[in-house]
Amino acid sequence: MSNMDQSIKQKIEKLIQSDKVFLFMKGNPQTPMCGFSGNTVKMLKDLLGDDYGTFNVLEDNDIREGIKLYSDWPTIPQLYINQEFVGGNDIISEMFNTGELHELLDLKKPDRTPPHMTISNEALAHIKEGMKDAGNHKLFLSIDDEFNTRFSLDTPKGYEVVAKIGDLAIYMDIGTAERAQNIEISWLEELQGSGLRIKNPNEPPAVQELTAAELQDWFDTKTADNPRIYDVRAEDKVAEGTLPGAQRLDKQAIEQIESLDKSTPLVFLCQVGQSSMAAAEYFRKKGFTKVFNLSGGYDAWND
Repeated sequence: MSNMDQSIKQKIEKLIQSDKVFLFMKGNPQTPMCGFSGNTVKMLKDLLGDDYGTFNVLEDNDIREGIKLYSDWPTIPQLYINQEFVGGNDIISEMFNTGELHELLDLKKPDRTPPHMTISNEALAHIKEGMKDAGNHKLFLSIDDEFNTRFSLDTPKGYEVVAKIGDLAIYMDIGTAERAQNIEISWLEELQGSGLRIKNPNEPPAVQELTAAELQDWFDTKTADNPRIYDVRAEDKVAEGTLPGAQRLDKQAIEQIESLDKSTPLVFLCQVGQSSMAAAEYFRKKGFTKVFNLSGGYDAWND
């Protein structure tokens, strides 16, 4: 650190002091620009939500190179807690899965009890057939915070949670273990092809289609759980007209939604009901359980 420019050092220290938990990463939490940064963000999100600071090193090469000198650590991401350097992605992954990271953050240690899972005989047979040439690799299950699910073959690192179904061992991180409780794995044969089907009872309910008439009835009842309405169209279109009480889905609105209770009813609309479905699906994957798309959009409401 002796060769480090003092102004850069001071800037780094100011960043680290700005939050109890601070991450130097590539990209930002919404759009990580490398897999290691994305993986670290997922772990922090599991533990802290959005309650931590970040800096995108791709926007400042002085900081990108300076932080490596400051921490004497050659790679990005880098995590600081209480102004102390903790480590990069590999170290954070191990600490997250063993519970050390939870302790460091004064959080309850994770439950490492393997989840209860069921698997059909046909699915089990296909999985075993696919693992014949796996060698020393084991079967890994990953379910991320948006409930995207995938199986892969990898080498265990020693801190995984292992669920056993008969003589089949399924390895997973603790986040996956929590989201995999009571999943059902079966084998599906369809005209389009065959493959594993995973039914996950923990996944938020699907986006519901809501007609203009149904929304009007909802307004008319004036219940305590009237929905919050968000218009995803461009600013000029919203200015021409939108639904009563609707708010344009801009950055401020997104931050507002993310602070709401996950059971808050949300309705999304666009011109004809297509673009709004993407926004509705985004927030469903964020864990909101009452998400609606206005069928036909603003055109249907006008009609």
